[in-house]
Amino acid sequence: MAGHSKWANIQHRKGRQDAARSKLFSKLAKEITVAAKMGDPDPDKNPRLRLAVKAAKAVSCPKDVIERAIKKSLGGDAEDYTEIRYEGYGVNGIAIIVEAMTDNLNRTASNVRSYFTKCGGNLGQTGSVSHSFDRVGEISYPASAGDADTVMMAALDAGADDVESDEDGHWIYCKVEDLSNVSDKLEEILGESTESKLIWKPQSRTVVDLETAQKLMRLVDMLEEDDDVQTVTHNFDVPDEVVAQLA
Repeated sequence: MAGHSKWANIQHRKGRQDAARSKLFSKLAKEITVAAKMGDPDPDKNPRLRLAVKAAKAVSCPKDVIERAIKKSLGGDAEDYTEIRYEGYGVNGIAIIVEAMTDNLNRTASNVRSYFTKCGGNLGQTGSVSHSFDRVGEISYPASAGDADTVMMAALDAGADDVESDEDGHWIYCKVEDLSNVSDKLEEILGESTESKLIWKPQSRTVVDLETAQKLMRLVDMLEEDDDVQTVTHNFDVPDEVVAQLA
């Protein structure tokens, strides 16, 4: 059982607390619209849409925002977004994957490249860092869902591949194509999950010092502030004593 990144948990909570809610809801709505447009507008018949709606509900996105996003996919005025992945390196060779949805590829590419450059990194070719990550499904549960053994048994029964647990909660991993089914089966056993999504899971993490962490977090913040950027994934970790200095 590999150790889940505690820094990732802290960063995740901080992001939830600090992000402008309107920006967060806008990005979630964009994913819902794209998912509905690409498949069936009924979440029960569209696994990607079902996950997108679940992600929105997990951060208390208003019901009317979700419904409008689905309806928008049915109309002729829905924007045509292109999904694109950027890969690059932050300072000290830290690998970073950026996933975006955009209606202007030139604008997004220019912006992402400028963020990397301003923060001492560089944008690479597609595939330059993704080989250091595994594309998997991730289902998260709070610590109150049960002890590590209970959750592990439930995950294996549901068809998952691995579980990481600590005092903050449980993270269950499965194959990309199994995410919807595993998530549904786990909910029958453990109740509703906190989140279910596709992620880039680092095969290993690099521990960084305070100065490096500050530079990397500046880059991550700039990327996440961009309206076209949906997710930012990296492979660095921050020791507890450095987290305390960053707080």
